[in-house]
Amino acid sequence: MKRESVTSAQNPKIKELLSLYEKSKVRRESGLFVAEGRREVEHCIGGGYALRTLFVCPEILGEDGISRLAASAGDGCSVIEVPERLYEKIAYRGSTEGVIAEIHAKKSGFGDIPDKENPLIIVLESVEKPGNLGAVLRSADAAGADAVIVCDPLTDLYNPNLIRSSIGAIFTVPTVAAGSQETIGWLKDRGIRILTAQLQDSEPYYETDMTCGTAIVMGTESTGLTDIWRQNADAHIRIPMCGRLDSLNVSVSAAVLLYEAVRQRRIKH
Repeated sequence: MKRESVTSAQNPKIKELLSLYEKSKVRRESGLFVAEGRREVEHCIGGGYALRTLFVCPEILGEDGISRLAASAGDGCSVIEVPERLYEKIAYRGSTEGVIAEIHAKKSGFGDIPDKENPLIIVLESVEKPGNLGAVLRSADAAGADAVIVCDPLTDLYNPNLIRSSIGAIFTVPTVAAGSQETIGWLKDRGIRILTAQLQDSEPYYETDMTCGTAIVMGTESTGLTDIWRQNADAHIRIPMCGRLDSLNVSVSAAVLLYEAVRQRRIKH
């Protein structure tokens, strides 16, 4: 494994790393993205992603930590050591344990979703904020969801803010980007029930069966779901709002609905 030291922020490899952080176009054209933090990088390796480069800070991570991560990453990954003063300039967080990775992106499709009986799937339409999508992925992992499908995404799935807010769940939950019409066809072909979260013409979520194959579909907080989803839904569900506001953050709504599915399935079994 190639191992070298870099001490200057003007080094081309540091500049490329920062460009991957900041520009979705660079990520898209290079097929690379960045993950920061030992936990996130370990989840990434466990998810079968190939690492190109590990930027490590020996003062923070320690020699044993570097050796373990390098061994997990495999021979195709280079290791670049940076001093703490430089690491503090290139790290977005101060608590990332001294490791940043450049990773080869994977193109995920419906074939990457496990073929299971009665799957539980979250579908998000046109969610724009990376932090919201990351939080939904974190809830999906916690609830044992089988996949997250992002329809007509307005954010890059490898946005550093998304990876950060998901704490690596983007690597642990099969995540697919697709069009709404394509996704509806895929769900219907498999007999997966489509439940749309909406205020109009809906029933409380706890009165709806989620023990069969279920796709919980949510849109943006500002505009909700488009008509294509409303018209193709098997049921419309809502979370009762008992205060003066009429909606929850999409990530909070996802957690509520996912754990209702978990509750129903445990009772059934």
